[in-house]
Amino acid sequence: MSVLLVGVSHRSAPVSVLEKVAITDTDRPKLIDTMLASSHISEAMIVSTCNRVEIYAVVDAFHGGLAEVGELLAEHSGMPMTELTKHAYVRYSEAAAEHLFAVASGLDSMVVGEQQVLSQIRSAYATADERQAVGRTLHELAQHSLRVGKRVHAETGIDRAGASVVSVALDRSRQVLGELSGKTAVVVGAGAMGGLSVAHLARGGIGRIIVVNRTMERAHRLAETAASHGVESAALELSRLPEAMSGADVVLSCTGAVGAVITLADTHRALADRDRAEFPAGERPLVFCDLGLPRDVEPAVAGLPGVAVIDIESLQRDPAAGAAADDTAAARSIVAEELAKYLAGQRMAEVTPTVAALRQRAAEVVEAELLRLDSRLPALADTERDEVARTVRRVVDKLLHAPTVRVKQLASTPGGDSYAEALRELFELKPGAAQAVAAPMEITAIGADRTAGLADDFTPGHTLGLDNHLGEEETPA
Repeated sequence: MSVLLVGVSHRSAPVSVLEKVAITDTDRPKLIDTMLASSHISEAMIVSTCNRVEIYAVVDAFHGGLAEVGELLAEHSGMPMTELTKHAYVRYSEAAAEHLFAVASGLDSMVVGEQQVLSQIRSAYATADERQAVGRTLHELAQHSLRVGKRVHAETGIDRAGASVVSVALDRSRQVLGELSGKTAVVVGAGAMGGLSVAHLARGGIGRIIVVNRTMERAHRLAETAASHGVESAALELSRLPEAMSGADVVLSCTGAVGAVITLADTHRALADRDRAEFPAGERPLVFCDLGLPRDVEPAVAGLPGVAVIDIESLQRDPAAGAAADDTAAARSIVAEELAKYLAGQRMAEVTPTVAALRQRAAEVVEAELLRLDSRLPALADTERDEVARTVRRVVDKLLHAPTVRVKQLASTPGGDSYAEALRELFELKPGAAQAVAAPMEITAIGADRTAGLADDFTPGHTLGLDNHLGEEETPA
């Protein structure tokens, strides 16, 4: 069983495609259940953020698993498979682990080094675990990726470019509004991104925060968080969004809603109210930071006078999204080191059933010979029999100690499973043990050039057309 990754992100697709494949918190459990009901998938986890959707699945066959995940993503997005394959990328086995470690480290984020992706991976794991979709493989992969991300942020300065997309969006807002001190912000949505927005606004010295959300309980809770930072705050229902916008300088929105939350009509109403109340038309700028995927702000809003819209697409081009070359290189070095540790641990875990089977075979031989001894020397005293048994067991343990320790050491090296295979052949171990440690199938067609650095993961040569594999006949193992 190996890990298959099928994903679409800001590196491989435009925002219009990301909007179609976006998976909400409501969608995620249903899609996980669908995957578990399929024939080739035994574990599944979906990492869904404002700029990526990645499905991690433990599959028993590459082609069969790829077909099932690809069909699921195509059906969910409503995109023809031929269109989806232009923007999807696939990683398998070691390459899938390497990619998740890079994602957790912030190396693959729109804002290099942002830390929010760690909480998003935790959320993906928690949802999968609740659906009983996490087994040993995904548990170890997800937990190790979180450790890698924490280590990268602790040992490098990769997050100096900005803590998240929110920080870069607010920096862009300052170019229009000037300093945020004393100004009013509206935060639309009370989820993880809403909480992050409140934290950044408070640190930036914002004067007032209004939290707007469909669920008032969550809006009040986030408003209380803002108040705990010493910021004047209020909570309003979503139906009162135009009222909130009429007094705002900046609006940050990330709701995960399917359609536009901030419409042209509502923005017209808000602008009309603010102009009548305080300023002549257009003299008080209004900045929208649309961090939603799909987009929360109707595209026509950007054409209104006195309005600036900062969206995911424009943030992709922002030079502040990069990190210093030295910090990035240090982070990549940590990812490579941790990947080697993870793979070594996986190989050692794979050989364990072979070692256990070998010791079980030896124990069976010892017991059989002791029974034979009893039949040939029935008058043997119990004390003498026990001494013979201890002696035989000590001899067997000493003979097995060196090869079993050594095979575990060798298993941690590339190609180490060949040593376990040799043990299985030499000692005629049970087929079940052999299957338990079968090496992952090597896939060269996924376009993962192992000589390429992580920075090149999304070059055209590394984007796999799913239709190259869907429907192919599986080669017998």
